Amino acid sequence: MVSTPSRARSGTAELRSNPDVTDSLITIIDLVRTKLATSRPELGRISNFGRSIVSQRVEEAIELGLLVEGDLGESNGGRAPRVLEFNARAGAIYLAVFGAKHVGFAVTDLEGAVIASSHHSWDIATGPDKSLTFMKEKIAELVEGSAAPKPWAIVVGVPGPVEFLSGKPVAPPIMPGWNGYNIRENLEPFYGAPAFVDNDVNLMALGEAKILERTENMAKLDLIFVKVGSGIGAGILSSGKVHRGANGAAGDIGHTSVVGDSSAVCRCGQVGCLEAVAGGWALVRDLERAVEKDPSGELGRLFAEKGYLIPSDIPLAAKAGDARAVEQVIKSARTVANTVASLVSFYNPHIVVVGGSIAEAGDLFLASLRQVVYSRSLPLATRDLKIVPALDNHQEGILGAAQLAIGELFSRTWMRTWLPEGSPRNYTPV
Repeated sequence: MVSTPSRARSGTAELRSNPDVTDSLITIIDLVRTKLATSRPELGRISNFGRSIVSQRVEEAIELGLLVEGDLGESNGGRAPRVLEFNARAGAIYLAVFGAKHVGFAVTDLEGAVIASSHHSWDIATGPDKSLTFMKEKIAELVEGSAAPKPWAIVVGVPGPVEFLSGKPVAPPIMPGWNGYNIRENLEPFYGAPAFVDNDVNLMALGEAKILERTENMAKLDLIFVKVGSGIGAGILSSGKVHRGANGAAGDIGHTSVVGDSSAVCRCGQVGCLEAVAGGWALVRDLERAVEKDPSGELGRLFAEKGYLIPSDIPLAAKAGDARAVEQVIKSARTVANTVASLVSFYNPHIVVVGGSIAEAGDLFLASLRQVVYSRSLPLATRDLKIVPALDNHQEGILGAAQLAIGELFSRTWMRTWLPEGSPRNYTPV
């Protein structure tokens, strides 16, 4: 049974039976939601609907709780029109973006504005049941502390390949116990809302694109987000949309082969993978061996203090001038850059965004990667190419997760199914 707001809705029967009414209502809501129109006269001019149709659809959208009337707008000679606004607090989006050793949680409104968020240390290898239980606990704390609305969608990002249509991770190398686990089946009955699951790097790409839309035309934006952290992956946007490939494996560059290096064993079971040579845990492996032989420098101090190193120690040590950390950061950047150069020549993006814990070495990493990419890629592919660092607040995954939900919920296909019921609550597509 689909739950709906308590407000009476006289037009829902017609919405269920008349696709033309539903489509015109979707158009009206979308024009206001995307801020292309802010009044009834503007809606009429842009949509080419008659005044009575616009008036009816606006009233239906207000009854549904999706639009609200604001103050009087500017007059163009006649009576000043009421400003129309999308009601972003009609529902909420609950988000969890897992990395290898951390997780970010957030609650946003239906425009992606963060209502509350938190960040925690968490090992993805703990498994799906404990991880999702932890998620539910922390999301509940955020909701309670912010009085957020009920969820209209749930989004989970994980550091591994995901079959997007089913919401199931597929043979994720660093996620024992997650292979084939039905995340959606766990979350949708609990929250009473549709759940979406994607690779964390795809969400990061969407988040960076959301920031770039201030200066870039999103409908034409081709972008690659390269994450160099514990592992290595890429998120690919084509004309502003995530390119997942046939089964969701697009962008998994961490398991491409590094020419000339067949000795490093990867967590996927293969040898010579990019991740096994240049990823964070590969660098930790090599540096711990070096520090055990010579405990000098900042890395030696960190190792003596804890008894182990983690990937985020490496950029910190590099910034402190540790020669071995600097050497490994440069080596990682140049090795990753060879693969990125191939991507640039093949895909010809407008922008490459570089993030992840190893990339937090800053200009040291970015300059080394840029040098190789610009020298090894085709001249036409790099003529207008920008290579830029990721957001420095680690919020790109959260921003992207919200954009994923918004894009799905407010697509015409989805709205045709849930709009007659008032909201996506307790509704999931077949």
